[in-house]
Amino acid sequence: MLRVRAARRDDIDAFVALSEAAGTGFTSLAVTPDILAERLEKSLTAFASNAGAPTEVTYQMMLEDTESGKVLGCSAVKDAVGISKPYYDFKIITLAQSSAEADRRFDMDVMILVNDFAGCSEVGTLFVNDAARGSGAGRLVAQTRYLLIAADYDRFGPHVLAELRGVVREDGSSPFFDHVSRPFFRMTFDEADRLSAASDNQFILDLMPKHPIYLDLLPPAAREVIGLTHEQGIGARRLLEWEGFTYNRYIDIFDGGPLMSVPTRQARTARESEVFEVATGSGETEAIVSSDNFSNFRSIRTPVTLKDGKAMMTAEAQAALEMGEGETVRVWRPQS
Repeated sequence: MLRVRAARRDDIDAFVALSEAAGTGFTSLAVTPDILAERLEKSLTAFASNAGAPTEVTYQMMLEDTESGKVLGCSAVKDAVGISKPYYDFKIITLAQSSAEADRRFDMDVMILVNDFAGCSEVGTLFVNDAARGSGAGRLVAQTRYLLIAADYDRFGPHVLAELRGVVREDGSSPFFDHVSRPFFRMTFDEADRLSAASDNQFILDLMPKHPIYLDLLPPAAREVIGLTHEQGIGARRLLEWEGFTYNRYIDIFDGGPLMSVPTRQARTARESEVFEVATGSGETEAIVSSDNFSNFRSIRTPVTLKDGKAMMTAEAQAALEMGEGETVRVWRPQS
């Protein structure tokens, strides 16, 4: 059985392996093993805390095979971004250009550097290795993030964000970065990507232009990839759209990939989930079930029968959740 659980300290080797498999352009994993280990430590503290409001912590989760114990993927939820460490994006706005004397009136799009989402939550670091793809693992990992949020809305911000990887060439370079950001940073895409993941992003404010960048002045190679998703992220974007996320012309400053958002309580999985008591029995409907608490968070996909406020499931499912009869679980099932 596949299970999503809170990350542990001993996940470090698997975490490093996932980071290496993710490759160039996966910003949140483009860091050193020491930084990954630090994330695990901070996540342990976050899951054990009794925080009643966003405190800029990250809840790191792992996807594992309960039979083999092998870690097959990961994901994370940040309770708040853009407060102590700016969360920079380009916002595309439209300016009206007109001249009565020249008898011309037209609109032009420009990009400006913004930190508009300070205090909002973010889902990210979603990666599943090749061994788990095609099994529904990606969807389990993705939806579990919103069940975690629904377990305690007070810990999270008013909106949930997701940054999708933009277009990156086979050699690891980015057409957007080459023509837009590189002239200001004077470093490679990979160097900028890793520095962003590992630092407080002050270098972005120091080096990026403070004035608008007109899209019409960019070469076609850069314009054509603005807001587009990397081919390996198309499935992730569809899942976000299914959850209710929308693209509102915010893009990543390095690769031009889209930033999407949804009001926190409107994320579909969280909104449609319900709380039940655990009971032993056979399941009739495939559902995603989570332990609905932070100290021992677990999530699985399993058949359940929902009746009279109880969620009946097998003993195997209860063991995977590390929960027993009478305890509270959160259940998301497909709506008819």
